[in-house]
Amino acid sequence: MLVKVRGQLPSLRPAERRIAEDLLSDPEGFARSSISETAVRAGTSTTTVVRFYRRIGYQRFKDLRHDLTQESVRERMTTHEFPAEASDIGRRDSLAQIVAKVARDETLSISDTATMLQTEELTRAVRIAAHAQRIDIFGVGASSIVSRDLQRKLARIGRTAIDWPEAHSAWTAAAVLNGDSVALAISHSGVTSDTVEFLRLARHSGATTIAITNVEDSVLAREADVVLCTAARETAFRSGALGSRIAQLMVVDCLFIGVAQTHYDASLEALRTTYQAVQSRASRPS
Repeated sequence: MLVKVRGQLPSLRPAERRIAEDLLSDPEGFARSSISETAVRAGTSTTTVVRFYRRIGYQRFKDLRHDLTQESVRERMTTHEFPAEASDIGRRDSLAQIVAKVARDETLSISDTATMLQTEELTRAVRIAAHAQRIDIFGVGASSIVSRDLQRKLARIGRTAIDWPEAHSAWTAAAVLNGDSVALAISHSGVTSDTVEFLRLARHSGATTIAITNVEDSVLAREADVVLCTAARETAFRSGALGSRIAQLMVVDCLFIGVAQTHYDASLEALRTTYQAVQSRASRPS
């Protein structure tokens, strides 16, 4: 439920967003509150609180509180080895505290993404990518690192995959794809204009489109035939860079392994061959 609330933050009205931020900042405290107490803290009306919990899929406030309590327990169990402190980086934090906070947030990003990722959608993405003639991949900024990682993994098992490092090149490639091709776009926010345009052009040309994003109902997701959702946790120091990257890499790893498993024997042979190619060059005498 926390994952769902985070994913809907960008689309919430200002008053609803204040309620969501109150929920996310102190889930256990929120779970102990009444509707009127929640409204006072968010500076809004009880009607808005009702509208908020119905918007995220609940008919009764007590059901939301029940699920929130269980979710808080799950988080504590997931991160019991880390200090229970605020996840954002403070001005006077020691390096030991920074390590603990980063480890905690990235652990939760992976755990939440595993919960959020729909296996039906992942199965469709694996099937599509495994039988595609070629796979064109594009992302901007931190997402471009993930794009490059996926391209190199797929190339190692003999799949024709192209990572486009620049928007205009990506657009021209997308415009001439066909029904045997796959275009895969990566964007944490789902609103990066260059990435959305890449997927739009690919879809118009007849290619099957896949999006990896943190926002299920984003502009990018609406251009995709298959949407793989992450559940990254971002803070002031990590916005759009660290939490998103680790969650995206987890999804990419699952997609890659699924494709490799589809062609199991051929993939193992390709991995052995590519490993030997690199090792033989590394071991040559200077």
